[in-house]
Amino acid sequence: MEHPENDPKYKGLIVNKGVARPPSVNPYLLKRRKEDERSVAEYTEGVLSGNRVILSQAVTLVESSRPEHQEKAQAIIERCLPYAGNSIRVGITGVPGAGKSTSIDAFGMHLLKKKHKLAVLAIDPSSERSKGSILGDKTRMEKLSLEQDAFIRPSPSAGSLGGVARKTRETIVLCEAAGFDYLFVETVGVGQSETAVHSMVDFFLLIQLAGAGDELQGIKRGIMEMADGIVINKADGDNIEKAKMARSHFSNALHLFPLPESGWTPEVLTYSGYYNLGITEVWDMIHKYVDFVKESGYFDRKRKEQAKYWMYETINEQLRNSFYRDPEIAGLLEKLENDVLHNRKSSFVAAKEALDRYYAHKG
Repeated sequence: MEHPENDPKYKGLIVNKGVARPPSVNPYLLKRRKEDERSVAEYTEGVLSGNRVILSQAVTLVESSRPEHQEKAQAIIERCLPYAGNSIRVGITGVPGAGKSTSIDAFGMHLLKKKHKLAVLAIDPSSERSKGSILGDKTRMEKLSLEQDAFIRPSPSAGSLGGVARKTRETIVLCEAAGFDYLFVETVGVGQSETAVHSMVDFFLLIQLAGAGDELQGIKRGIMEMADGIVINKADGDNIEKAKMARSHFSNALHLFPLPESGWTPEVLTYSGYYNLGITEVWDMIHKYVDFVKESGYFDRKRKEQAKYWMYETINEQLRNSFYRDPEIAGLLEKLENDVLHNRKSSFVAAKEALDRYYAHKG
Protein backbone atom coordinates (compact mmCIF):
# COMPACT_ATOMS: atom_id res chain seq x y z
CA MET A 1 0.00 0.00 0.00
CA GLU A 2 1.40 3.37 -1.07
CA HIS A 3 1.67 6.02 1.66
CA PRO A 4 -0.30 9.27 0.85
CA GLU A 5 2.64 11.23 2.28
CA ASN A 6 4.63 10.26 -0.83
CA ASP A 7 2.31 12.34 -3.05
CA PRO A 8 4.38 14.92 -5.06
CA LYS A 9 2.56 17.81 -3.39
CA TYR A 10 4.30 16.96 -0.09
CA LYS A 11 7.79 18.01 -1.07
CA GLY A 12 10.74 16.77 0.93
CA LEU A 13 8.75 14.04 2.69
CA ILE A 14 9.27 10.38 1.76
CA VAL A 15 8.02 7.42 3.75
CA ASN A 16 9.68 4.09 3.07
CA LYS A 17 7.57 1.02 2.34
CA GLY A 18 9.23 -0.86 5.20
CA VAL A 19 10.03 -4.57 5.28
CA ALA A 20 7.79 -7.54 4.64
CA ARG A 21 6.30 -9.14 7.70
CA PRO A 22 8.28 -12.28 8.65
CA PRO A 23 6.42 -15.60 8.58
CA SER A 24 4.63 -16.51 11.79
CA VAL A 25 6.16 -20.00 11.79
CA ASN A 26 9.90 -20.35 12.40
CA PRO A 27 11.44 -21.75 9.15
CA TYR A 28 13.81 -23.89 11.24
CA LEU A 29 10.77 -25.51 12.87
CA LEU A 30 9.48 -26.48 9.41
CA LYS A 31 12.88 -28.00 8.67
CA ARG A 32 12.70 -29.97 11.91
CA ARG A 33 9.27 -31.29 10.93
CA LYS A 34 10.75 -32.61 7.68
CA GLU A 35 13.42 -34.40 9.72
CA ASP A 36 10.77 -35.99 11.91
CA GLU A 37 9.00 -37.26 8.80
CA ARG A 38 12.14 -39.06 7.57
CA SER A 39 11.59 -42.82 7.49
CA VAL A 40 13.75 -45.50 9.12
CA ALA A 41 14.94 -46.56 5.65
CA GLU A 42 15.95 -42.96 4.81
CA TYR A 43 17.84 -42.61 8.09
CA THR A 44 19.60 -45.94 7.54
CA GLU A 45 20.53 -45.07 3.96
CA GLY A 46 21.86 -41.68 5.09
CA VAL A 47 23.96 -43.19 7.89
CA LEU A 48 25.40 -45.93 5.65
CA SER A 49 26.31 -43.36 2.99
CA GLY A 50 28.29 -41.41 5.61
CA ASN A 51 25.98 -38.35 5.59
CA ARG A 52 27.11 -36.51 8.74
CA VAL A 53 23.90 -34.44 9.01
CA ILE A 54 21.67 -37.52 8.97
CA LEU A 55 24.08 -39.32 11.33
CA SER A 56 23.77 -36.42 13.80
CA GLN A 57 19.96 -36.54 13.53
CA ALA A 58 19.99 -40.31 14.09
CA VAL A 59 22.13 -39.85 17.23
CA THR A 60 19.63 -37.21 18.42
CA LEU A 61 16.87 -39.83 18.08
CA VAL A 62 18.95 -42.25 20.16
CA GLU A 63 19.37 -39.59 22.86
CA SER A 64 15.70 -38.61 22.87
CA SER A 65 13.48 -39.89 25.68
CA ARG A 66 10.29 -39.72 23.58
CA PRO A 67 8.89 -43.26 23.02
CA GLU A 68 8.28 -42.71 19.28
CA HIS A 69 11.88 -41.50 18.83
CA GLN A 70 13.23 -44.44 20.79
CA GLU A 71 11.24 -46.88 18.67
CA LYS A 72 12.58 -45.34 15.45
CA ALA A 73 16.14 -45.19 16.84
CA GLN A 74 16.11 -48.90 17.74
CA ALA A 75 14.86 -49.78 14.24
CA ILE A 76 17.71 -47.74 12.69
CA ILE A 77 20.30 -49.35 14.99
CA GLU A 78 19.04 -52.84 14.11
CA ARG A 79 19.43 -52.13 10.39
CA CYS A 80 22.88 -50.63 10.90
CA LEU A 81 24.15 -53.46 13.13
CA PRO A 82 25.38 -55.73 10.26
CA TYR A 83 27.61 -52.87 9.06
CA ALA A 84 29.07 -52.08 12.51
CA GLY A 85 31.98 -53.56 14.42
CA ASN A 86 34.74 -52.68 11.94
CA SER A 87 36.58 -50.15 14.05
CA ILE A 88 39.12 -49.82 16.82
CA ARG A 89 37.48 -48.37 19.93
CA VAL A 90 39.73 -46.48 22.32
CA GLY A 91 38.58 -45.31 25.75
CA ILE A 92 40.37 -42.21 27.05
CA THR A 93 40.34 -41.02 30.64
CA GLY A 94 42.48 -38.96 33.00
CA VAL A 95 42.35 -36.51 35.83
CA PRO A 96 40.99 -33.01 35.05
CA GLY A 97 43.74 -30.86 33.55
CA ALA A 98 45.69 -33.83 32.19
CA GLY A 99 45.12 -32.53 28.66
CA LYS A 100 42.57 -35.02 27.35
CA SER A 101 41.10 -32.67 24.75
CA THR A 102 44.51 -31.53 23.48
CA SER A 103 45.63 -35.16 23.35
CA ILE A 104 42.52 -36.27 21.45
CA ASP A 105 43.14 -33.42 19.00
CA ALA A 106 46.74 -34.61 18.46
CA PHE A 107 45.89 -38.34 18.37
CA GLY A 108 43.00 -37.69 15.99
CA MET A 109 45.00 -35.58 13.55
CA HIS A 110 47.62 -38.35 13.44
CA LEU A 111 44.89 -40.78 12.31
CA LEU A 112 43.35 -38.41 9.77
CA LYS A 113 46.74 -37.88 8.14
CA LYS A 114 46.79 -41.64 7.57
CA LYS A 115 43.39 -41.40 5.80
CA HIS A 116 41.32 -42.83 8.67
CA LYS A 117 37.93 -41.54 9.85
CA LEU A 118 37.44 -40.73 13.54
CA ALA A 119 34.39 -40.31 15.78
CA VAL A 120 34.86 -38.79 19.25
CA LEU A 121 32.09 -39.55 21.76
CA ALA A 122 31.97 -38.44 25.37
CA ILE A 123 30.44 -39.67 28.60
CA ASP A 124 29.72 -36.97 31.18
CA PRO A 125 29.08 -38.47 34.64
CA SER A 126 28.25 -35.03 36.09
CA SER A 127 25.34 -34.44 33.73
CA GLU A 128 22.73 -35.74 36.16
CA ARG A 129 23.73 -33.22 38.81
CA SER A 130 24.64 -30.14 36.79
CA LYS A 131 22.40 -30.67 33.74
CA GLY A 132 25.39 -29.45 31.74
CA SER A 133 27.23 -31.13 28.90
CA ILE A 134 30.84 -30.97 27.74
CA LEU A 135 30.24 -28.99 24.57
CA GLY A 136 33.31 -27.00 25.62
CA ASP A 137 35.46 -30.00 24.75
CA LYS A 138 34.48 -29.61 21.11
CA THR A 139 35.86 -26.06 21.08
CA ARG A 140 39.14 -27.25 22.63
CA MET A 141 39.65 -29.79 19.82
CA GLU A 142 40.53 -26.92 17.51
CA LYS A 143 41.96 -28.92 14.59
CA LEU A 144 39.69 -31.96 14.71
CA SER A 145 36.50 -29.90 14.84
CA LEU A 146 37.35 -28.44 11.40
CA GLU A 147 37.99 -31.80 9.73
CA GLN A 148 35.42 -33.45 7.45
CA ASP A 149 36.53 -36.95 8.48
CA ALA A 150 36.09 -36.27 12.21
CA PHE A 151 32.76 -36.44 14.04
CA ILE A 152 32.67 -35.03 17.59
CA ARG A 153 29.61 -35.68 19.72
CA PRO A 154 29.33 -34.62 23.39
CA SER A 155 27.17 -36.68 25.74
CA PRO A 156 23.52 -35.73 26.42
CA SER A 157 23.06 -32.85 28.85
CA ALA A 158 20.90 -34.83 31.29
CA GLY A 159 20.24 -38.36 32.40
CA SER A 160 21.70 -41.06 34.61
CA LEU A 161 25.20 -42.33 33.94
CA GLY A 162 23.75 -45.71 32.90
CA GLY A 163 21.41 -44.06 30.41
CA VAL A 164 24.10 -41.79 28.97
CA ALA A 165 26.50 -44.75 28.68
CA ARG A 166 23.91 -46.96 26.96
CA LYS A 167 23.16 -44.22 24.43
CA THR A 168 26.89 -43.82 23.78
CA ARG A 169 27.11 -47.59 23.16
CA GLU A 170 24.28 -47.31 20.61
CA THR A 171 25.91 -44.26 19.01
CA ILE A 172 29.04 -46.37 18.46
CA VAL A 173 26.98 -48.70 16.23
CA LEU A 174 25.75 -45.76 14.12
CA CYS A 175 29.24 -44.23 13.78
CA GLU A 176 30.77 -47.54 12.73
CA ALA A 177 28.01 -48.09 10.17
CA ALA A 178 28.73 -44.58 8.84
CA GLY A 179 32.30 -45.64 8.05
CA PHE A 180 34.28 -44.31 11.03
CA ASP A 181 37.07 -46.85 11.56
CA TYR A 182 38.42 -45.35 14.80
CA LEU A 183 36.34 -44.32 17.81
CA PHE A 184 37.40 -42.40 20.92
CA VAL A 185 35.13 -42.63 23.96
CA GLU A 186 36.18 -39.95 26.42
CA THR A 187 35.30 -39.47 30.06
CA VAL A 188 35.24 -36.00 31.56
CA GLY A 189 37.29 -36.98 34.63
CA VAL A 190 38.33 -39.82 36.86
CA GLY A 191 35.17 -41.19 38.44
CA GLN A 192 32.51 -43.87 38.17
CA SER A 193 32.20 -43.55 34.38
CA GLU A 194 35.43 -45.49 33.78
CA THR A 195 33.71 -48.86 34.22
CA ALA A 196 31.05 -47.88 31.68
CA VAL A 197 33.67 -46.75 29.14
CA HIS A 198 35.82 -49.84 29.73
CA SER A 199 32.79 -52.01 28.91
CA MET A 200 32.47 -50.58 25.38
CA VAL A 201 36.06 -50.12 24.12
CA ASP A 202 38.92 -52.32 22.91
CA PHE A 203 41.80 -50.32 24.41
CA PHE A 204 41.59 -48.25 27.61
CA LEU A 205 44.07 -45.36 27.81
CA LEU A 206 44.81 -43.46 31.02
CA ILE A 207 46.32 -39.98 30.53
CA GLN A 208 48.40 -38.71 33.44
CA LEU A 209 50.20 -35.49 34.23
CA ALA A 210 53.77 -35.24 35.48
CA GLY A 211 55.00 -32.71 37.99
CA ALA A 212 51.71 -32.29 39.83
CA GLY A 213 52.86 -33.70 43.15
CA ASP A 214 52.69 -37.39 44.00
CA GLU A 215 51.85 -38.98 40.63
CA LEU A 216 50.00 -41.91 42.19
CA GLN A 217 47.77 -39.79 44.42
CA GLY A 218 44.11 -39.64 43.40
CA ILE A 219 44.35 -42.57 40.97
CA LYS A 220 42.12 -45.42 42.03
CA ARG A 221 43.57 -48.91 41.90
CA GLY A 222 40.55 -50.02 39.83
CA ILE A 223 41.34 -47.50 37.08
CA MET A 224 45.00 -48.51 37.05
CA GLU A 225 43.95 -52.15 36.68
CA MET A 226 41.59 -51.30 33.81
CA ALA A 227 44.25 -49.38 31.84
CA ASP A 228 45.82 -51.15 28.85
CA GLY A 229 48.26 -48.27 28.53
CA ILE A 230 49.25 -45.18 30.54
CA VAL A 231 50.65 -42.06 28.89
CA ILE A 232 52.30 -39.16 30.72
CA ASN A 233 51.37 -35.90 29.01
CA LYS A 234 53.28 -32.60 28.83
CA ALA A 235 56.68 -34.31 28.53
CA ASP A 236 58.32 -31.20 27.10
CA GLY A 237 60.64 -28.39 28.14
CA ASP A 238 61.55 -28.39 31.83
CA ASN A 239 58.99 -31.14 32.47
CA ILE A 240 60.82 -33.94 30.61
CA GLU A 241 62.69 -35.24 33.68
CA LYS A 242 59.53 -35.16 35.81
CA ALA A 243 57.69 -37.08 33.08
CA LYS A 244 60.42 -39.75 33.03
CA MET A 245 60.20 -40.05 36.80
CA ALA A 246 56.41 -40.36 36.65
CA ARG A 247 56.79 -43.05 33.97
CA SER A 248 59.08 -44.99 36.33
CA HIS A 249 56.58 -44.66 39.22
CA PHE A 250 53.67 -45.93 37.14
CA SER A 251 55.69 -48.78 35.63
CA ASN A 252 56.65 -49.95 39.12
CA ALA A 253 53.04 -49.66 40.33
CA LEU A 254 51.72 -51.72 37.38
CA HIS A 255 54.10 -54.56 38.20
CA LEU A 256 52.31 -54.96 41.55
CA PHE A 257 49.01 -55.78 39.81
CA PRO A 258 48.13 -59.24 38.48
CA LEU A 259 48.42 -59.76 34.72
CA PRO A 260 45.18 -58.67 32.96
CA GLU A 261 42.83 -61.25 31.45
CA SER A 262 44.06 -60.23 28.00
CA GLY A 263 47.58 -61.41 28.84
CA TRP A 264 48.92 -58.00 27.77
CA THR A 265 51.40 -56.18 30.02
CA PRO A 266 50.32 -52.49 30.10
CA GLU A 267 52.96 -50.04 28.90
CA VAL A 268 53.76 -46.54 30.17
CA LEU A 269 54.88 -43.87 27.68
CA THR A 270 55.60 -40.14 27.75
CA TYR A 271 54.47 -37.64 25.11
CA SER A 272 53.46 -34.04 24.54
CA GLY A 273 50.02 -33.41 23.08
CA TYR A 274 50.70 -29.69 22.67
CA TYR A 275 53.98 -30.13 20.77
CA ASN A 276 52.99 -33.40 19.03
CA LEU A 277 55.93 -35.30 20.51
CA GLY A 278 55.70 -39.08 20.99
CA ILE A 279 52.26 -39.40 19.31
CA THR A 280 53.48 -42.06 16.86
CA GLU A 281 54.84 -44.15 19.75
CA VAL A 282 51.46 -44.02 21.52
CA TRP A 283 49.71 -45.31 18.38
CA ASP A 284 52.36 -47.99 17.90
CA MET A 285 51.52 -49.21 21.41
CA ILE A 286 47.75 -49.26 20.69
CA HIS A 287 48.20 -51.14 17.40
CA LYS A 288 50.60 -53.59 19.04
CA TYR A 289 47.96 -54.30 21.69
CA VAL A 290 45.20 -54.79 19.08
CA ASP A 291 47.38 -57.21 17.07
CA PHE A 292 48.24 -59.10 20.27
CA VAL A 293 44.61 -59.58 21.45
CA LYS A 294 43.33 -60.38 17.95
CA GLU A 295 45.91 -63.11 17.59
CA SER A 296 45.00 -64.63 20.97
CA GLY A 297 41.25 -64.42 20.27
CA TYR A 298 40.69 -62.12 23.28
CA PHE A 299 39.58 -59.21 21.03
CA ASP A 300 36.46 -61.03 19.73
CA ARG A 301 35.77 -62.67 23.09
CA LYS A 302 35.80 -59.29 24.86
CA ARG A 303 33.46 -57.75 22.25
CA LYS A 304 30.95 -60.58 22.80
CA GLU A 305 31.16 -60.17 26.57
CA GLN A 306 30.55 -56.43 26.17
CA ALA A 307 27.46 -57.03 23.99
CA LYS A 308 26.08 -59.40 26.63
CA TYR A 309 26.88 -56.90 29.41
CA TRP A 310 24.93 -54.13 27.66
CA MET A 311 21.95 -56.42 27.10
CA TYR A 312 21.65 -57.01 30.85
CA GLU A 313 22.39 -53.37 31.66
CA THR A 314 19.54 -52.30 29.37
CA ILE A 315 17.17 -54.83 30.98
CA ASN A 316 18.10 -53.49 34.44
CA GLU A 317 17.60 -49.88 33.36
CA GLN A 318 14.21 -50.58 31.74
CA LEU A 319 12.99 -52.47 34.81
CA ARG A 320 14.15 -49.67 37.12
CA ASN A 321 12.46 -47.03 34.98
CA SER A 322 9.24 -49.04 34.80
CA PHE A 323 9.19 -49.41 38.59
CA TYR A 324 9.85 -45.77 39.50
CA ARG A 325 7.57 -44.33 36.82
CA ASP A 326 4.59 -46.36 37.96
CA PRO A 327 2.17 -43.79 39.52
CA GLU A 328 0.80 -46.29 42.06
CA ILE A 329 4.33 -47.16 43.22
CA ALA A 330 5.30 -43.48 43.48
CA GLY A 331 2.52 -42.89 46.00
CA LEU A 332 3.32 -46.06 47.94
CA LEU A 333 7.04 -45.27 48.18
CA GLU A 334 6.33 -41.96 49.91
CA LYS A 335 4.30 -43.79 52.59
CA LEU A 336 6.88 -46.59 52.99
CA GLU A 337 9.72 -44.08 53.24
CA ASN A 338 7.89 -42.34 56.06
CA ASP A 339 7.41 -45.71 57.84
CA VAL A 340 11.13 -46.49 57.54
CA LEU A 341 12.15 -43.05 58.84
CA HIS A 342 9.90 -43.47 61.91
CA ASN A 343 11.06 -47.03 62.58
CA ARG A 344 7.65 -48.53 61.90
CA LYS A 345 9.13 -50.83 59.24
CA SER A 346 12.60 -52.01 58.35
CA SER A 347 14.14 -50.99 55.02
CA PHE A 348 13.99 -54.60 53.77
CA VAL A 349 10.33 -55.15 54.67
CA ALA A 350 9.40 -51.84 53.03
CA ALA A 351 11.31 -52.75 49.86
CA LYS A 352 9.66 -56.17 49.68
CA GLU A 353 6.22 -54.61 50.13
CA ALA A 354 6.88 -52.13 47.29
CA LEU A 355 8.10 -54.88 44.96
CA ASP A 356 5.21 -57.21 45.85
CA ARG A 357 2.73 -54.44 45.05
CA TYR A 358 4.53 -53.73 41.76
CA TYR A 359 4.51 -57.39 40.67
CA ALA A 360 0.83 -57.77 41.64
CA HIS A 361 -0.03 -54.55 39.81
CA LYS A 362 1.85 -55.57 36.65
CA GLY A 363 0.74 -59.20 36.82
